[in-house]
Amino acid sequence: MNIAVLTGAGISAESGLKTFRDSNGLWEGHDVMEVATPEGFERNPDLVLDFYNQRRKQLLEVRPNEAHKAIADLEKDHNVSVITQNVDDLHERAGSSKVVHLHGELLKVRSTGDRNDIIEWRTDLIVGDYCENKHQLRPHIVWFGEEVPMMEVAISIVEKADVIIIVGTSMQVYPAAGLIQYASEVAQLYFVDPNPSLHTSERILVFSEKATTGIPKVVAHLNMLN
Repeated sequence: MNIAVLTGAGISAESGLKTFRDSNGLWEGHDVMEVATPEGFERNPDLVLDFYNQRRKQLLEVRPNEAHKAIADLEKDHNVSVITQNVDDLHERAGSSKVVHLHGELLKVRSTGDRNDIIEWRTDLIVGDYCENKHQLRPHIVWFGEEVPMMEVAISIVEKADVIIIVGTSMQVYPAAGLIQYASEVAQLYFVDPNPSLHTSERILVFSEKATTGIPKVVAHLNMLN
C-alpha cells in the first residue's frame, strides 16, 4: 500500500520542540519578517543566523516521540513517504527512510551563491562562514516569499497514495494546504488533531487527539485492514 504522511509542527511539539509561531504571531519574540524572509536576512544577517542557531541547538536536545516511531514502523509493511512542513530531522531519527522537507532542513545550510550547494551543519552558523566559492552560507530553510522546490515531488507522492495520514497540521497554510487536492478520489484519509477542522465521513477518519496517541491508533486501524 502507498501511504503518504503529511506532518506539521504539532507532531514535533510533543518531543518538546517549540513551534516557531506563538499565538501572538511572533516567532520566539521576533516578527516573522525579521527572521524568515530574504529581506530580513539582508538587513540583519547576525540576527537571523542567531535565531536559527538557537533553533538548531534546541533540536539537538530533543528526541523522536511515539508518533514519529509509529510512522517509521509503517515501513515494515507499506511503501511510506513522509511529507513534512517541519525543518527538524525527527522523522529520520525515528527511522523513516523517505522524508520530503517542504520548508527545508535546520541541520543543513546552503550557499547564497548557489542554492544547490547544500552542506550538513550542526554547529553555529555566523557571518563569515563561506562556501568554497566564497559566498556567505545561510540556513537551508524556505523563507516566506521563496519558492518551495520540493512541492512537485510532494504532489507526485500524494497523487499515487492509497492512504493519506495528516497529523500535527491544520493543513490551512499554503502551499502545503493545497496538497490534499491532488489526492485520488479513492484515497482513504486519516486526520489526527486535538482540535480537528474536519469531521469523520465516508472518506475521512478523524482522531480527535494528539499525535502520540492518535498515530498508533491509525497504524492499528491500517493493520486491521491488511
